[in-house]
Amino acid sequence: MRWMRVFFWITDVGFILYWAVTALELIPPQYLYSDYSNPILVAWNWSFMPLDLLISFTGLYSMLLQKRRREAWRMWALISLVLTFCSGLQAISYWAIRLEFDLAWWIPNVYLLLYPLCFIPLLLRRQAVR
Repeated sequence: MRWMRVFFWITDVGFILYWAVTALELIPPQYLYSDYSNPILVAWNWSFMPLDLLISFTGLYSMLLQKRRREAWRMWALISLVLTFCSGLQAISYWAIRLEFDLAWWIPNVYLLLYPLCFIPLLLRRQAVR
C-alpha cells in the first residue's frame, strides 16, 4: 500500500496544481488541447474541476486517516480510486470520440484510468478478508 500513497500524492497534488494553473491561465497556448478557445470545450474542461477536486479531497483524507490508523481510510481510498478511474475514462472517451490523439492529453488521462485498477482489487480483497 506504500505505492498507493505515492500515486495518491502525485494525483491529488497534481489535480490541485492543474486547476490552479488552469485558473491562472499559466499553460502556454501551444500545450492547450485543440479548440481550447471554444466556450463549449472550456465548459467541458471546467466540468471536471469538481470531480477532480473531490478526488484530491478523498485521496488526501484517506491518507490522513491511514496515518492516524483509522480503518475508514480504506473506504475513502476506494472512493478516490473509483472517482479517479471515472475521471480518466470520461476524458479518454471524449478524445476517442473526437478521434484526437494528442499524447500530452492522453498520457495523463490513461494514467488516471489505469493506476486505480492496480489498487482497487487489493483494497477489495483486503476488505473481504476482514
